[in-house]
Amino acid sequence: MNKNVKTYDVTVIGGGPAGLAAALSANEQGARVLLIEREDRLGGVLKQCIHDGFGLLRFGEKLSGCEYATRFIHKLEETDIEVRTLTFASRIEKTSEGFLLSLIQSSGFEQVKSKSLVLATGCRERTARQVAIHGTRPAGVLTAGSAQYYINILGQLPGKNCVILGSGDIGLIMARRLTLEGANVLGVYESKAEPSGLMRNIYQCLDDFDIPLHLSKTVTEVHGRERLTGVTVSAVDEKMNPVPGTEEFIPCDTLILSVGLIPENELAESLGVEISRATRGPECNQNYETTIPGIFSCGNALHVNDLVDYVSESGETAGRAAAAYAKAGHDHSLKSVEVKVDKNFGYIVPSHIDLSADEAVPFFFRTSKTRGRTIVKAFMNGKEVFSKVFAGLRPPEMEKIEIEAAKLEGAGPLQFTMEVDERE
Repeated sequence: MNKNVKTYDVTVIGGGPAGLAAALSANEQGARVLLIEREDRLGGVLKQCIHDGFGLLRFGEKLSGCEYATRFIHKLEETDIEVRTLTFASRIEKTSEGFLLSLIQSSGFEQVKSKSLVLATGCRERTARQVAIHGTRPAGVLTAGSAQYYINILGQLPGKNCVILGSGDIGLIMARRLTLEGANVLGVYESKAEPSGLMRNIYQCLDDFDIPLHLSKTVTEVHGRERLTGVTVSAVDEKMNPVPGTEEFIPCDTLILSVGLIPENELAESLGVEISRATRGPECNQNYETTIPGIFSCGNALHVNDLVDYVSESGETAGRAAAAYAKAGHDHSLKSVEVKVDKNFGYIVPSHIDLSADEAVPFFFRTSKTRGRTIVKAFMNGKEVFSKVFAGLRPPEMEKIEIEAAKLEGAGPLQFTMEVDERE
């Protein structure tokens, strides 16, 4: 190894909204920061999001994704943060001094040292092969994110007669976008009995444009060899199995997939970070420190968020904590207890809490199914430490609560429950 290897306090991998916020936050704490991005421009997926709705919580106004990212990039340009674009972290090794990163970039191979890491690698879309759609592989089958890139970045319409599989938010937004560009969106098909996206997107993207939404139906086969000529759609039962005799052929030249997002955590797994089965992201505490000391995770790499404002919030927390870890050295220790939930929760983040913290602890959670008025409670050592009534809960809509640090005392674990609210 070259003896002249550069050393940083914090290295952030990923230049999307979480990575930008983490780098800025660590820099504000006086840390020497390196930001690595594999694309040629910062901003992540926000570069292709020209619709508004970003920044309502943080800035109190509607911004496009591009505008939201640009505000952070302009702040970054005013700092001494080192930025490497078109750069891949091909390997990361844990050392006695922190981490050794092997970087592949246009100028060649380089190794750098870092006292702490922030993984802000985002998420990826599920593909047709991951949802077991039968048929050949003709042109015209693409993810909603790819379709968005074709239209908003390349200025190319991917097709004229489109079927959208999945009612996730990006699929709903693309239904509207394709319609505005002159395509004919034949319908959105969702295998579940209720939509997977936010209700505001159902109203604004489908209802306002008279685009039909078909629930409890899915695409079971694609047709065509060189180019897609149509899809077969079938009804599904409660176990998501296609119902024989319900098949319907729909002629189309484009199938857009909006069938879920998966956090990108190959680097985290290679380092031995424990991954949650519920979120597909790392197990972490409220500082977003993973099970490997000195490695922090944030944004959609940690869990898939509804709003970019929460992505940035987690990035700021992770960056600040990573800087503190780098400054404290390797005698860093945690007084950690486990967070447990009952079967009514889809998941909750964080999965552990550091009881030595003196700030309120934020928790993000999703319900396992749609519910009416619900009471969420938290207990520690059998004592109720938190209670809140929700008018309704839906799995697509992430909720945030906070518990005062002074209430979190004892040996744990912290146990969350959901109860039906029977009050009038």
